[in-house]
Amino acid sequence: MSSTMSKSVKLGVITLAIMNVTAVVSLRGLPAEAEYGISSAFYYLFAAIVFLIPTSFVAAELAAMFQDKQGGVFRWVGEAFGKRIGFLAIWLQWVESTIWYPTVLTFGAVALAFIGSNSAEDMNLASNKMYTLAVVLIIYWAATFISLKGLGWVSKVAKIGGLVGTIIPAFLLMILAVIYLASGGTSQMDFGGDFFPNITKLDNLVLASGIFLFYAGMEMTGIHVKDMNNPAKEYPRAVFIGAIITVIIFVLGTFSLGIIIPQKDINLTQSLLVGFDNYFKYIHASWLSPIIAVALAFGVLAGVLTWVSGPSKGIYAVGKAGYLPPFMQKANSLGVQKNILLIQGAAVTLLSLLFVVMPSVQSFYQILSQLTVLLYLIMYLLMFAAAIYLRYSMKDTPRPFRLGKKGNCVMWIVSGVGFLGSLLAFVLSFIPPAQIAVGSNATWYSVLIIGCLVVVVVPFIIYAMRKPHWVDKESQFEPFHDEKQ
Repeated sequence: MSSTMSKSVKLGVITLAIMNVTAVVSLRGLPAEAEYGISSAFYYLFAAIVFLIPTSFVAAELAAMFQDKQGGVFRWVGEAFGKRIGFLAIWLQWVESTIWYPTVLTFGAVALAFIGSNSAEDMNLASNKMYTLAVVLIIYWAATFISLKGLGWVSKVAKIGGLVGTIIPAFLLMILAVIYLASGGTSQMDFGGDFFPNITKLDNLVLASGIFLFYAGMEMTGIHVKDMNNPAKEYPRAVFIGAIITVIIFVLGTFSLGIIIPQKDINLTQSLLVGFDNYFKYIHASWLSPIIAVALAFGVLAGVLTWVSGPSKGIYAVGKAGYLPPFMQKANSLGVQKNILLIQGAAVTLLSLLFVVMPSVQSFYQILSQLTVLLYLIMYLLMFAAAIYLRYSMKDTPRPFRLGKKGNCVMWIVSGVGFLGSLLAFVLSFIPPAQIAVGSNATWYSVLIIGCLVVVVVPFIIYAMRKPHWVDKESQFEPFHDEKQ
């Protein structure tokens, strides 16, 4: 009966498109692209074509191909290149989300700083490193301890937070920009500028490479490909509709900030709140500023509550199959992976202490964002390569959703574009941004290069140290295709 009911519940094109938008869109990155003025639209469109859409399609095929098997990206990459590389892929997915927490909570701390009634004091507080550090740690550890109690109620908080903290503020920002221009306001953005950027200045492209992180996460919705009546036709439509809505929100949201804030005054962590504050002052509704600040902060907190235990569940399931020591497989009475969450919390705490060595909150935000981009892109490079390889190593395996009706040409094109786009963004992410004081170049390169090397090497060490007793007897992890008799 339950099987019949689950089969009767199908996702429509619009429903999945909205799910894609909800999974991807975040407003905290808009100021980074507002630096580029009108050419920011080029970066958004370019990243959508070479990353967002390829990621969605490739993940859909892989998710449908292994719909009845555990592991996610570990399964996808591992089936192609072996368990060692598969373990690297899911390790990267977990670690990059761990590094992501301080950056998103930095934005949350800034939002909370703007709850006050004095904008000058609010901006000073938002720039205070000790304030930001304290808020990041307090909120993160509170979220961790809540996660340890079980997160059955968090889905409701996440839905409300996504609506109140992201979707409504995004459209409100656009509406305010229209009202401002329609009533005679002067745009701070030069709409007569060049749509195509000056690519000869490589140091100006590093912030643009961050757009790939804005679009990251679309692979998660690929698991729903089997929940559609006709995935071969409906899933591509949902992807394109979701991609168009996502790009519109990002482009018009970025323009809305550029209209009200001069380019020279844009700050990566504060400008979204300053933009709202300026618009509210213009329409004589400054009393709305604290409300939108609370809404944005709530959106951040709701997202963190959802993600604190999310990616860690994937590596926890893989770990129980013998890839992590028993210490990291410990769960509490509610089945929550407590030791992984505590290790994750310790890592977040250490990363947050980078505030001490970085010259500003903005530089801290940027360098951790770039490290997150680099690690996530390595995972995506593995995923795109695996999708092509599996077309040959598992060519007879059923693919409920398939790129191209016959042959492998479409897969080569889509995955190839995604791979090359990711590789380009990976290289650009090492270049220090010209717009932000990140301290010495030595600090910038040291954090990024050493950070990447450590994160990549650690899973290989763990894999080499595996012991037979690491396998949990209750684990029911399905064998890989080359392990079957």
